Amino acid sequence: MLIGELSERTGVSRRLLRYYGEQGLLDSARSPGGYRVYGPDAVRTVRHIRALLDMGLTTGVIASVLPCVRGDADEPIGLELCPDLVRTIRAELAALDSRIDELQRHRGALSRQLAGC
Repeated sequence: MLIGELSERTGVSRRLLRYYGEQGLLDSARSPGGYRVYGPDAVRTVRHIRALLDMGLTTGVIASVLPCVRGDADEPIGLELCPDLVRTIRAELAALDSRIDELQRHRGALSRQLAGC
């Protein structure tokens, strides 16, 4: 299928689909006319990418996690929890916890400033 059809079927812009390709997340071939042509699994792959992005993962992390993703295009994704993936998820959770702590400190500082007004 061409990029326009993939965009319609997934609700993802053509620009983002090209970006996913640049990041190594989405494979395509080229037609004789130079158009991107996507295989039958592209819809499922794009939906998996979107679900992983919604989990807060970066495209760099998704590139390493995507091979462990299972499920059909219309089903929730499932992750095959291989040891590398477990380490990656734990590291992502630790980074999120650290970021949450930092944001709470910032919020507290801002609240104290407002309380002093």
